[in-house]
Amino acid sequence: MTGAWLFERMAQTPDAIALASHQGETTYRTLLERVAVWDQFLENNELYGRVLSIEGDYGVESIALFLAAMKARNIVVPVCSATRAHLDEFLEIGEVECRIVLNDDGDNVITTNRVATHPHFQRLRDAGTAGLVLFSSGSTGASKGAVHDLAPLLEKFSVPRHCYRTLVFLQLDHIGGINTLFYTLANAGTVVVSADRMPRHVCEAIVRHRVELLPTSPTFLNLLLLSEEWQRHDLSSLQVITYGTEPMPESTLQRVHAAFPNVRLQQTYGLSELGILRSQSRGSDSLWVRVGGEGYETKIVNNRLWIRARSAMLGYLNAPSPFDADGFFDTGDLVEVDGEWLRILGRQSEMINVGGSKVFPMEVENVLLEMENVEDVSARGEPSALTGQAVVASVRLARDEDPTAFKTRMRIFCRDRLEPYKIPVKVEFNGPVYSTRFKKMRQKAAS
Repeated sequence: MTGAWLFERMAQTPDAIALASHQGETTYRTLLERVAVWDQFLENNELYGRVLSIEGDYGVESIALFLAAMKARNIVVPVCSATRAHLDEFLEIGEVECRIVLNDDGDNVITTNRVATHPHFQRLRDAGTAGLVLFSSGSTGASKGAVHDLAPLLEKFSVPRHCYRTLVFLQLDHIGGINTLFYTLANAGTVVVSADRMPRHVCEAIVRHRVELLPTSPTFLNLLLLSEEWQRHDLSSLQVITYGTEPMPESTLQRVHAAFPNVRLQQTYGLSELGILRSQSRGSDSLWVRVGGEGYETKIVNNRLWIRARSAMLGYLNAPSPFDADGFFDTGDLVEVDGEWLRILGRQSEMINVGGSKVFPMEVENVLLEMENVEDVSARGEPSALTGQAVVASVRLARDEDPTAFKTRMRIFCRDRLEPYKIPVKVEFNGPVYSTRFKKMRQKAAS
C-alpha cells in the first residue's frame, strides 16, 4: 500500500490535532476514521485503481478522501475552486474516469464513461501504486499534466523532522500544497486552513491557531505588508516563513525581514515535475539558496538549472518527455552561482530581449516596487518594430494618480536605477498582476 508508513505514524498520535480551521478542530483519530469511511466508499463503488478527480478545497473530507485514494491505488487528479475554469480541460487531459465533487450540502459522484489508457497510468497500475496528476497553470498555452508515482514523492517525508502548526496556503492541486500536507502529517503537526487567502483571514487563522510555519509566495507577502494586517494581529507565534513558486523581489524580502525580525525566512524551490527540494537560505535577508538533498542532483548548463530527482514525474500526459539522456530536467530557470549557493534570476522564457540586450522582469519590478504609490507590479515584453521587444509594466496603484504624471515620475525615478532600455515604454494601470495561485502574471492578459 502506498504510504503505509504514513498511516502507521498518524495512528501513533490519535489525540493530536491534525486539522484546524474556522469550522473547528479534527484529531488524527477522527481523520483516520474519515479515511476508513472513504475506504469503504471506494470499495463499495468499485473505484480501486481508477483515475479519480477530487474536486474541492482543503478540508477534512478532501484530505481524508485523498488519503483513502492513496490506499486504493487510485490515480488522483485534484481540482480546487480557483482552477475550476480549467475543469473540462483537466478532466479531458487527465482521462478522469470518476469525479467526486465535495460540497457543503453533500458529495456528488459522477461517472464520466471514460477509460484511462495512457501508458503512464498503465505503468502505475502494473506496479500496484497510487498516482497523482498535477497541471501547470496554463498561462502560456495549454496546461500540461504531470503524472507522478506517489510512493517516491512521499519517500522524503519518511524521516521524522520538526513538528509545526502549519498554515496551508497552496491547495492540493499544487505541488506546494501537497508538500505542506505530507510534511505536516508525517510529523504529527497541525494543518491550519484559513477562511480564504486574503491577508486578514490568514492573519486571523495564525492568531487563532498559533501558527508556527507559513509557507507562501512573495506576491502574498507583498500583499500582507501592504494590507498592514500584520500590524493589527499578534503574529508572534510564527517561527518560519517559507516562500517559493516565483522569484522573490529584493525589496520585498528586505521589507518582510524588517517586519518579522524574529522569524526565519527560508526560500524554497520546487516544480510540479520534480517535487519540492530541500533548501537552505544563506540568511533570512538573502536571496542566495542552497538546494538539493538526498534524492536530488543539480547541474548548471549555460546558466540554466537542471535537476535529477528520485521523485521526478513519470512524464507528461500531453507533451514529450522533458528529461535528457541522463534523466536531468531543464527547469528553465536562469541562476547565478556562488560556490554551492544559487540565486534564482527567473525563467529564460520570461526574459525580455530589447535590441539584443536581455532584461529580467524582476529587475524592472524591483525598482518600480520602490516607487511611492506603487502597490504591486509585473513586467513583460511585447513586440516592437524597432527593438524586437519592449518592456511593458502592469502597475497596481495604492490610490488614483494621473497616468501621464505617473509615467513622467516613473521615468525620472528609473533614470539612475535602470539602463535606458530597461525602463518601461508602456504602462498599464490596475489590471491583473498576479494569478489565483498568488504568482506574478508576466503574460498579456486576454482581452
